[in-house]
Amino acid sequence: MVLVVVFGVALLIAVLLSGLAARTVLSTSFLFLVGGALVSDGFLGLIHITPESEIVSVTADLALFAVLFTDGMHVSFPKLRENWKNPARALGLGMPIAFVGMALITHFLVGLDWTTSFLVGAVLAPTDPVFASAIVGRKEVPAKLRQLLNVESGINDGLALPVVLVFIAAAGPTSGHVEADLPTILLELVLGLVFGVVLPLAVVALVRFRLLGAEPKLQPLLPLAVGVTLYAACHLTHANPYLAAFSAGAVLTAYSPEAKEAFEPLGEALAELAKFAALLVFGALLTPSLFGDLSFGGYVAVVLAIVLIRPASLLLSLLGTRFTRREKLVAAWFGPKGFASVVYGLLVLQAGIPRGEEAFTLIAVCIAFSIIAHSSTDVPIARLFDVEDLAGVDGGDEEPRTAPDDKANQGARVGA
Repeated sequence: MVLVVVFGVALLIAVLLSGLAARTVLSTSFLFLVGGALVSDGFLGLIHITPESEIVSVTADLALFAVLFTDGMHVSFPKLRENWKNPARALGLGMPIAFVGMALITHFLVGLDWTTSFLVGAVLAPTDPVFASAIVGRKEVPAKLRQLLNVESGINDGLALPVVLVFIAAAGPTSGHVEADLPTILLELVLGLVFGVVLPLAVVALVRFRLLGAEPKLQPLLPLAVGVTLYAACHLTHANPYLAAFSAGAVLTAYSPEAKEAFEPLGEALAELAKFAALLVFGALLTPSLFGDLSFGGYVAVVLAIVLIRPASLLLSLLGTRFTRREKLVAAWFGPKGFASVVYGLLVLQAGIPRGEEAFTLIAVCIAFSIIAHSSTDVPIARLFDVEDLAGVDGGDEEPRTAPDDKANQGARVGA
């Protein structure tokens, strides 16, 4: 119950400060991260959470699923068919470069063996633009840039998982928490894709029957029912839930735009709540002892992962494209490590491999630094694209562009 109280207080503070956060470098994500750290054993000792606690894996898993489900709803298949090459470059070239680059600096700076170093590279390869919502969620930002970051982050989680599982199996004897043979991994990915396509299509078909259909006030619950059912089905069958979530969101948008429109406000709010809960719990793991366990070389590796590896890998993958220099730099910077890396890092720890604790420490610190760096720079960088009015919040002394009658209908940006 203490955790619930802490979450409620943190949520209240975040909402009250969200207007300020929308026009400054203040980040509500950072507030939850710090709040979790303050109430943990490392400081006030109000809550007792360890990496082995079930609440850690459950909240991170739920948050990642919710975020990917709503992110999938932002995908436009017609536009993707026209501009598939840029996301394909980021996934097919940029992601492998980042994976190898992270493995190299982990091995030479942290001293982990090659197998564990490549495991760390695989865990930190996925990106999570939920911490850059002012970029991905703003129509003023070029559509091809938003699409690149959104599609890349939605798909790379599922692509990274089999690589993570294979390297866990290769790293040495495990405690039995993780099974990682290639046929099983491929089956889980295929099942996730099938569930993510078939279930929403079946629901859309049912809705179109003359005798069926939701009344207006219940329409937002239809995609929610799809998401809940999909989440449970994936975990019961061990299908990949992240690939399923992103696919389901995209399919629902393509075949039922009215369902997407009805669900969007509720879905975004639920995704924010899940994200904040996971940040609070993850923050509770960030104790002084965790940061003290990381070597100097580890901190250098963390900084390089954020300011060198991701930017260099994506810039290389975008060579020869029609992105402007500014767009390339923004895309290269916004490669935050998020909930996928949290989930995969916990898999590494729970697998009981020989150097799993060292790997998890590096992963956790890198995620924390990334969340702080990226969630506090999205608003200033969004303004490079002349975004003067973020989510209906007046950016300063200038009058907002929105008509006065519309002001009351706009909500403050929470998150980022």
